[in-house]
Amino acid sequence: MAGKSKISIYGAIVANILIAISKFIAVFFTGSSAMLAEGIHSVIDTGNGLLLLFGIKRSNRVADKNHPFGYGKEIYFWSFVVSILIFSLGGGFAIYEGIHSLGDPEVIENPVWNYAVLGAALLFEGTSLIVATREFRKSNPSGGLVTNIIKSKDPANFAVIIEDSAAVTGLLIALLGIFLSQQLQSPYLDGVASLLIGVLLLCVAVFLARETKGLLLGESAKSDIINAISSVLDRNKNIKHYAYPKTMHFGPDKILSVIEIELVEGINLSDAETMVKNVRAEIKRNIKQDIQIFIQINRNVDKE
Repeated sequence: MAGKSKISIYGAIVANILIAISKFIAVFFTGSSAMLAEGIHSVIDTGNGLLLLFGIKRSNRVADKNHPFGYGKEIYFWSFVVSILIFSLGGGFAIYEGIHSLGDPEVIENPVWNYAVLGAALLFEGTSLIVATREFRKSNPSGGLVTNIIKSKDPANFAVIIEDSAAVTGLLIALLGIFLSQQLQSPYLDGVASLLIGVLLLCVAVFLARETKGLLLGESAKSDIINAISSVLDRNKNIKHYAYPKTMHFGPDKILSVIEIELVEGINLSDAETMVKNVRAEIKRNIKQDIQIFIQINRNVDKE
């Protein structure tokens, strides 16, 4: 999973570097506030990609005494940092630049530069979005894209899709703002476009923060994982009852599961230990992710 995440992140970083350079060249010749907001947006996206790579590297560290379940949640933390940067620097600067432009509007010069850069940027960002979406689809072949993003436990993967989608939308807003500003001879529309880009980035940041916050707090595994665990428990004749399996993600592919079971009467301690080992081994065979399983035997289990 991490390898697939890196492919989309590397693609996004390369695209954003090229786009940022071209946007700032266009700003130099045209003075467009919407283009400046988009240039800052691309710089922030480049930094965000580097932070996600850093988070992936940190999350792959081996478990130790201080972190017995590993460092998988590091990627969740750095993804949350990314959302803060998008909100504060991306959205905040775009709104500031839009307000400044409305207060002191300037006529855009040499609009051809803007159109050329925006066209190239749409090509780069569109390509990056396609790559990220394809990599995400490989891990989530069924279901809708938005639904899978909400259910996903790998923010390094879906964060790129969210950022690239926002980038493409922001470019279209900037293109429309510059076009209308020229056609209607109203420099205020360029500032309005910058404001809209800022609002867009604020919405994206809030959505990304919401998703990563849930993962930081400890989301349960997907329903197919729960069903796979329950299926193994249902097939075992020595288990009389069991509580709903409790699970929590410690990383995109790292899961902790705690299971309470009640055994049938008459089974001795030795057979019970063997049965627990077999159940644990069967669950691990049926689940692709790295899962740590703790099975607790109780006399009376609430089946919930």
